Amino acid sequence: MTPERDTTPRPASYRRIASLAIPALVVLAAEPIYLLIDTAVVGHLGAVPLGGLALGGVIMGLAPFIGAVLAYGTTARASRRYGAGDRTGAVAEGVQGTWLALAAGLVMIVAFQFLAGPVAGLMGDDPAVEAAAAEWLRVAVLGAPFLLVAGAGQGWMRAVQDTKRPMWFVTASFLLSAVLAPVLVYPVGLGLVGSAWANALAQAVSGVLFLLALRREGVPLRIDRELMSKQLVANGDLIIRGIAFQVSSFSATAVAARVGTVALGAHQIGMQLWFFAALALDAVAIAAQALIGADLGAGRPAAARATAKRLTIVGLGYGVAFLLTVLALLPVLPDLFTAEPGVHEQLGYIWPWLVLLLPVAGVVFALDGVLIGAGDLRFMRNMTVISIASGLPFTWLTLVFGWGLTGIWGGIAVFMLVRLGMILWRLRSGEWAVTGAERA
Repeated sequence: MTPERDTTPRPASYRRIASLAIPALVVLAAEPIYLLIDTAVVGHLGAVPLGGLALGGVIMGLAPFIGAVLAYGTTARASRRYGAGDRTGAVAEGVQGTWLALAAGLVMIVAFQFLAGPVAGLMGDDPAVEAAAAEWLRVAVLGAPFLLVAGAGQGWMRAVQDTKRPMWFVTASFLLSAVLAPVLVYPVGLGLVGSAWANALAQAVSGVLFLLALRREGVPLRIDRELMSKQLVANGDLIIRGIAFQVSSFSATAVAARVGTVALGAHQIGMQLWFFAALALDAVAIAAQALIGADLGAGRPAAARATAKRLTIVGLGYGVAFLLTVLALLPVLPDLFTAEPGVHEQLGYIWPWLVLLLPVAGVVFALDGVLIGAGDLRFMRNMTVISIASGLPFTWLTLVFGWGLTGIWGGIAVFMLVRLGMILWRLRSGEWAVTGAERA
């Protein structure tokens, strides 16, 4: 650790946090808003297509998971280089992340053509729902390389504190998908598969825009094996963390499927709302990654610690604002997604958990950004594994005791509360604030 140069902590101003967080909010909210629209469009096809989208969506969640790893891993390394005055080096991290994205996306396309059916069968409990999920997956995965390229692109752009261009790129693809989904599902008559085509085509537009932006930077686009290997090592902890998240998500969906098709449909709606809130709340985390990484790369740990405290307050306030918004919308939310009375009834078991967890999520996600920006990825990995292991028993015991969606969402609550306790302890310790262009 280098000596601390800043004697007076100078936290990032609220205006600076907002200037990074607000464009990031548009980017983060676009995908879940599309998924909410998609869920509403498909929900009116009936319970089986909605269940198929639920199964297919959670399996396809592997792509956003890999995209998040690429984005966070790139930001964690590139933001330190940018803070140290090396913008070219920061963008070079993005080049290697983009090559990794293309490779991972192509592997996914090939794998899903063969494995979509077996994986859906493993998770589901209704042959009709499983068949619908597999059909949706084989088309939706065609957008995976572009989705992952966009993730890597957001990573290096966040690091150089440019959150406005990603906002425009993602907004363009979101608007395209929002128009295409209902048109392809209903007038064109493709049904559930129409939503998959809308998804893939919109992701292609976004990916191409990020590729063009990278090319305009004038940085060599060749593969750098040494730099790529460092990225892979740094991403290892994020991959384990992401796998833990996927285990939790797969488990919740698999248990909901065994509770019943109606419960699975309600769980799909609840989870899409939760993902929307989570990603929207993550806007503060994106600002945190850029600001904390730059401070530590420039040798300003006191400023980084002061900014982290300010971000905690911002995250809490943001979470409370979401709580109040969801409470105001609760009377109309169920009808926006489906007219199925059984699904409405099952949603009643989800709402209390969803609402009460939002302030917790606001703090947790903001501090996630602090630790990712600091490159404290090993702790992030351990915290996630421990917290998910604490919540999973409640999910699986639902099948034994018949707790239904209450047990599944109770498990999610335990996971979030354990995560909150651990991340506050880490913030207080100050051990995350290691300076330098690269974290040792």
